[in-house]
Amino acid sequence: MNHEWIKSFPVAITVCDIHGTILEMNDKAIYVFKEDGGEKLLGKNLLECHPEPARLQLAEMLRTEKPNYYTIEKHGIKKLIYQTPWYRDGIYAGFVELSLPIPSEMPHFIRT
Repeated sequence: MNHEWIKSFPVAITVCDIHGTILEMNDKAIYVFKEDGGEKLLGKNLLECHPEPARLQLAEMLRTEKPNYYTIEKHGIKKLIYQTPWYRDGIYAGFVELSLPIPSEMPHFIRT
């Protein structure tokens, strides 16, 4: 399967291994993290990129494979941050983070 569409997908996608080493970043992630090094972050450990207490939380997530999700607002843009483990052939391989810009107000539907 060709995943070329991910490169220019308008959501920041960052992938790390089980130790926190950044393996992949799409164009949006490189742009979002440009002040932190952008593409130069590839191969670096994401634990080194975060202050406490975020570093401790990330280490725990990597250890326990527990997903994490929340919203933030930065520079007037609200985002959903979705961090979840990924697996290769059923074996835990690391985490994927999606950083998705969302409207400050949006409809919420309950479907049955």
